[in-house]
Amino acid sequence: MQVTGMVYMEVENHTTDKLHLKRSPGIRSWSLFVGIASVGLAAAYYSSDRAFWKAFYVTGCVFIALQNMEEWEEALFDKVKGLIELKTFSIYSWCLTLGKRGQEKMVLDLHQLRDVSVHEERVRYLGKGYIVMLRLATGFSHPLTVNATVGGRSDVEAVANLLKRFLELDKIQKGWDQNYEEDYVSDYEDDDDDDDDNNEGEEKTEPAEELRNDSQDEDTPATPQ
Repeated sequence: MQVTGMVYMEVENHTTDKLHLKRSPGIRSWSLFVGIASVGLAAAYYSSDRAFWKAFYVTGCVFIALQNMEEWEEALFDKVKGLIELKTFSIYSWCLTLGKRGQEKMVLDLHQLRDVSVHEERVRYLGKGYIVMLRLATGFSHPLTVNATVGGRSDVEAVANLLKRFLELDKIQKGWDQNYEEDYVSDYEDDDDDDDDNNEGEEKTEPAEELRNDSQDEDTPATPQ
């Protein structure tokens, strides 16, 4: 098992047939969680209210902190099964539903993947963020992760290039381009052959029409003067 540190995602396992990427909440999420939770603890500690209200202060701030935390995410690319599995775990949803929900899973067809690119989007209060987008043959694009990385474009591009090398998308795209050119040339040649056949048919019909006109002129008697 190989673990490589990346700000955007970590490589948990990388073989010739499988690529397993993982992502956990970063320093920003944990710092925000500690800061908001500390407000609730301070309000409960310095407050002269009853224990019920103190517990309410702490619980409310903890829930707000959990709501602003990033999710735990995983992405598994399996060449053997031909599938892409994207998993997301939200501790806020898990606590809100008492453990009944919180983990979501989406499965995509690996053979439908056509391109991997880096997409720029606006992150509220923080500026520009970057995320990896998976473009499918149907024209639909799906993000690799739910949350974007703020500021670290190089790390996102490193993950995108890793996916391209693992899936050999450059070679596959060259093969698609060659097939497209061959199909285009064959269709163009077929159109030229059809045009030539039509021109030959028109040339053959013109002498026949001239012969019919000449024979009609010979058969027509001359009018007496």
